[in-house]
Amino acid sequence: MSGTVIGEEMGALAARSRALAVLRVRSTALAVVLLPAAVAVVLLVGGATGRFGGDGWDTARWTVTSVAVVVLLAAGAVAAVIARAKPAVSPTVQLTEASAPDLYRLVGDLAERLEVPPPSAIALTPDCDSWLEDRTHPAHGPRADGRDDAPVLVIGSPFLWWMRVAELRAVLAPVVAGTGPSAHPDIAAARRFVRGLDAAAGLSAKPGLGPVRRIAGTLVRPVARLLLRACRGHAGEMERGVAAAASERAQAVDYGLRIVAQEQVGLAYAGWDRLLTRVALPAWRMGRWPSRLDAGVVSALTELSRRDRLAEGFTSRLGERPACDLLEEPGAVDEAASLLAARLFHGGPAEAGPDWSPVDWQRYPEEVVDRKWRTEAARLHRVLDTMGVRRAPGAAGGPTLARVVEHLTGDPEPAADLPVDDALDGAADPTTRTRGDALAAGISADVSRAEAARERSTDHHVTGGGGAEAVWGCDALPLVLLQPPRTSRELLADHVTAMVCCAAVDTAGATPGMDWLDGPALLIGGERRTDLAARVLSLVEDGDPEPLRAWLATTGVRAEKPVRLV
Repeated sequence: MSGTVIGEEMGALAARSRALAVLRVRSTALAVVLLPAAVAVVLLVGGATGRFGGDGWDTARWTVTSVAVVVLLAAGAVAAVIARAKPAVSPTVQLTEASAPDLYRLVGDLAERLEVPPPSAIALTPDCDSWLEDRTHPAHGPRADGRDDAPVLVIGSPFLWWMRVAELRAVLAPVVAGTGPSAHPDIAAARRFVRGLDAAAGLSAKPGLGPVRRIAGTLVRPVARLLLRACRGHAGEMERGVAAAASERAQAVDYGLRIVAQEQVGLAYAGWDRLLTRVALPAWRMGRWPSRLDAGVVSALTELSRRDRLAEGFTSRLGERPACDLLEEPGAVDEAASLLAARLFHGGPAEAGPDWSPVDWQRYPEEVVDRKWRTEAARLHRVLDTMGVRRAPGAAGGPTLARVVEHLTGDPEPAADLPVDDALDGAADPTTRTRGDALAAGISADVSRAEAARERSTDHHVTGGGGAEAVWGCDALPLVLLQPPRTSRELLADHVTAMVCCAAVDTAGATPGMDWLDGPALLIGGERRTDLAARVLSLVEDGDPEPLRAWLATTGVRAEKPVRLV
């Protein structure tokens, strides 16, 4: 027997052993529930046969019988709540076989070669991961096609656009191989038990529940959590055994290519993260969602390969057939995954509308970058107005870059002659702190208010009208992109940069642009200018305007000319 077969058998044996341990927890709970009833039966039979006679035995008999009835009723109620609790299902874009026949054929052939059952369906997730998801819990109802036994294969949508067909096949091999252990009755039963407990443990915390279900959930949660603690370790070991068995079984399929494909997984994740945080997030914040995020991953990683010597050679792969060719309508699938990504990572309506509309990459610089700059520049001047900073002489009352520079450098002509009001949320008086500190605090307070309003709007979209389940089709809530909070000084630098960019566009013929890895970019003469940030920092951090003034003179930007704001 080969080492691969031995390893697979050991993993499967470990998984089945741990599944039995999980089921023993269920059996133990059932035994505890039935124990009072068993004692009551013994006492009742003893009383009927005359073996346990007398007042003392009668009292014990009816006391134990009453306790047994109460325990059985409570246990039945708990079991009913657990059975009806709907386990969480990952939000995905469903792919029917008609919409992706070649992809279904690839997965089916892979399952046949691995000698495991094929997945019951295929779905896409807007993330760089792939897994099998069991959706056979009774609360979800039967599938229309009757394929209730096998789990759903969930594939990270960026993989389809960045990976080649052979690479995707190699990456999916160990995932698909997991359908083998999943078909074992003990493992399937243990998973359903754990998922039911997990759903019941969080039942009372779900939004949109009626008072009866909320009270029932509150009563059931301690029991569900107790059982979860008892079987958590066994369930974890069971899943590790399943993964080990699946990995060993997949060793024979494209093993050498899988090593190379795993490198593409890491690269895709890096490009996806940069695209979301640097490019998509600015659009989401203004109610626009890029409609071709997955196609953008290819552009972002191609740009990365151009810049990074470690990525040299990756672009040569692009001549091979991309995995998205396995879809009948890649554009429609990309748009659906892009909308789901916007909802998952930022929140928002389920469909496009006046305040939540898609944007093509060709229109991104004009509709997102330019608007972002002008929105931030407008906030900058609005805070200056709140602080009482007068307009610069000769500006005809319009917003100018010169007003910002002169305020930050302490020029007495446009100085603030009014104290900072309550709108700055506690910012110190300019007489005791520098002008930059007060301006940064005002901008930070304004941004916080805008983000709070957006979060309230997001909560309304997600939980309004029946809770998250009504909007998402599941009980998931929007995730949050993990970004470090920006300090008030960083926000000030961003807003001053935006004001400089607006002045460059309006007075020097510059244009807004987009970098696939870094997001909004300023183009002068068709070339991206990367030398602006350091000069803005000199002004904001050190109060030194000379580097920025030299840059403005070189590029022909007129700081004294008013600019157009939103």
